[in-house]
Amino acid sequence: MTITRSDYEAITVTVDEGVATVTLNRPAQLNAWDWQMHRELHTAYAALDDSDDVRAIVLTGAGRAFCAGAGLAPSGATFDGSRDPAAWHERYPGPARDPAELMTPVIAAINGAAVGAGITMAVACDIRIAAEDAKIGFVFNRRGVIPDADLLWYLPRLIGYARAMDLLLTGRIFTGSEAADVGLVSRAVPRENVLATATELARDIAANVAPASAAITKQLARQFLEETDRRAALDRERALFRWAGQQPDAREGVEAFLERRPARWQLSKHALPPAASPSD
Repeated sequence: MTITRSDYEAITVTVDEGVATVTLNRPAQLNAWDWQMHRELHTAYAALDDSDDVRAIVLTGAGRAFCAGAGLAPSGATFDGSRDPAAWHERYPGPARDPAELMTPVIAAINGAAVGAGITMAVACDIRIAAEDAKIGFVFNRRGVIPDADLLWYLPRLIGYARAMDLLLTGRIFTGSEAADVGLVSRAVPRENVLATATELARDIAANVAPASAAITKQLARQFLEETDRRAALDRERALFRWAGQQPDAREGVEAFLERRPARWQLSKHALPPAASPSD
């Protein structure tokens, strides 16, 4: 079954045992970001998310970098909006989604440099694994612009205001090990183990986690970042716990555990009540 297009140029996509691996594929340019890569990536995300055969997605980079940032253009054209992304929307029509909109968990395997747009792409993922020696930086203020793509809202919530301001205001380069220390990534491992570690985690999710449960957990956690009413959040969580407990996967999860066998999940990752769906 075809899940994604075959005419991508900036990325590659493979699917194996319920895990999709999306690779930023410009190694000679350290996987530099541009609007073509952006559109291809988000088009692939949408296609993979639509498939119930894909239980987890791993995002990584080809060669020695994850993504070293936006491809820089002369005469101030890098950030001035003059490079219109519309052509890539026309080339890749149809759904295109951000990781936050997906029902599928997305794991960033930061195998090397992740700077500017590169670390922004990784922060958008649900889980991050980094190379201990990866060079990471939110360098926007050092390029005369400001952090974008939701970083100013999301990063302080992710790692705390003081740590976020240290990284955002200075724009300094730091290592994957420091990223783990401040909670920006889940763990830092030797460079040669990054993709294998992320893939092992993705396969564990694909094999052992109920797809609908994972989707609800992901969507609620992201929604609750904006929920200031703890009681309202608790009420929604309880309602969805009751809903999940009434579904066939709740019985299957217990029976599979007691019988010491793999679970046979029945619900699609898209079979969610409205309260758990992404907001518009």
